[in-house]
Amino acid sequence: MSLVAVPRARWEPDALVEGWESLGLPAPRLPGVATPGSAREAVPPVLTLVRRAHRPVRAVGTVVLVHGYNDYVFQDHVVGALAEAGWDALGVDLRRAGRSLRPGQVPHYVDDLRETAADLGVAVAAARRTPGPVVVHAHSTGGLVAALWAHAHRGGGGCDALVLDSPFLDLRASWVERTVGTRVLDAVGPWSPLTVVSAGPSAYTGHLLADRGGRWTFDTTLKRPEGVPVRAGWLRAVRQGHARVARGLEVACPVLVARAERSGTDDPTSPDRERDLDASDTVLDVAHIARLAPRLGRDVTELVVPCAVHDLTLSADGPRASYLGALAGWLDERVVRVAA
Repeated sequence: MSLVAVPRARWEPDALVEGWESLGLPAPRLPGVATPGSAREAVPPVLTLVRRAHRPVRAVGTVVLVHGYNDYVFQDHVVGALAEAGWDALGVDLRRAGRSLRPGQVPHYVDDLRETAADLGVAVAAARRTPGPVVVHAHSTGGLVAALWAHAHRGGGGCDALVLDSPFLDLRASWVERTVGTRVLDAVGPWSPLTVVSAGPSAYTGHLLADRGGRWTFDTTLKRPEGVPVRAGWLRAVRQGHARVARGLEVACPVLVARAERSGTDDPTSPDRERDLDASDTVLDVAHIARLAPRLGRDVTELVVPCAVHDLTLSADGPRASYLGALAGWLDERVVRVAA
């Protein structure tokens, strides 16, 4: 991995979250990884770091926040909860996502998860510039990337603890779709990586939105209720990551794997749809998370949050408070006391 020097790079007021600031950086170049999507780009990929302008004076450490697919970092209430527990927070919008998406780029596209893992590495390196332990908190696809990154850095240069919020460890699909479909991706992906294999609105994202009766306000050009098309090259890279997790990882640091208690449906014909969208994971199969979590490393704690949604931090008040409280307690027990 080669890092590009950034002359006169500086923090600027963030355009999306009041009281935050952001810093754009060139994304690392990875030798031997040529992304077909990036070959068509007018500008090279970047990553964006975000943080509160006013942060804890003597933080016990830094939590690096990593988003998922069709997502970006905007959860100021999470940063606030971490600050109350004594932690600083540093978010990263990965290449071609959120604040890092540039005109002409394919949203969220990579055909090798090592690309986004390299962006995470830059964020962790930035967090290391301040005293104290560094924890990575990653959601969904970001959780898959973070787990693979932590495994790759098990010998050093990683994080002090890893928190996975509903990590995307397997497809929510039938066995036939997961096996035969993956073989098709292996055939199509290298030759036609930008072929759209799935598209459609995200009922989950739409349900979260305050303008539609939900609880949250966010930029709908970066977290889109209409969804982001899934492309063959990206899904092939994700399935390769899934296969690596299934074989077993050796993440050396403590890992907290948190998930909703149950999966639900977003089927518009289901009488349970609204209830499920409000109190279950309608994106992933939580049974897959439960099955695969022990394969991440030797020190894995599992946390189940009743009535939570896919992103635990965007759940209703009760389950959200339960998750953030449990997170603070786990960080205190497994990181702060160990470092003291």
